[in-house]
Amino acid sequence: MEIAIITPDTLSAIGLKTLLLKINPECIVRTFSNFGVFMDDTPDMYTWYFVSSQAYVLYNTFFLSRKEKTVILLHGLGRTVLPAGNNILNIFLPEERMKTELAKFLEEDKPLSAPAEEDKDLSAREIEVLVLVSQGYINKEIAEKLNISLTTVITHRKNITEKLGIKSVSGLTMYAVMNGYIDADRI
Repeated sequence: MEIAIITPDTLSAIGLKTLLLKINPECIVRTFSNFGVFMDDTPDMYTWYFVSSQAYVLYNTFFLSRKEKTVILLHGLGRTVLPAGNNILNIFLPEERMKTELAKFLEEDKPLSAPAEEDKDLSAREIEVLVLVSQGYINKEIAEKLNISLTTVITHRKNITEKLGIKSVSGLTMYAVMNGYIDADRI
């Protein structure tokens, strides 16, 4: 089993590597300080990718197609809306709980299937509205671009915020990027 840790946080990388090797001394763990160095390696040979949330957002086109093998490292969960179907690891867990969580990933040589997501599916039109909101368009501009009424745009935005539990534009933008609805470069 080969594991890649992609994070600019040296202490997190070293600590995570140490814990993974304590749980399974036979696995091979490599750390990468940035995505470019990781891509210079052979990226598709890894069983698991433990990746910082920043790297996940910036390079989600790579990780989305490997979602079942990717574990996003979050600094506490707080009010974060978790991306649908992704494996998440809170790096602020106490050591024993962290070992338990990591052991779940290492139990098998193949990735676990992601847990079923609650009924938070957005309609195609809601996704279109979400993308335009993420790109900075206001309601009136969205209505003109999609050729729908202003009231309909407002209704879609209300439905999106209710389904996702996200009210801020920045939160909606983060959700859109992390779920592959929009490229981080197109914001």
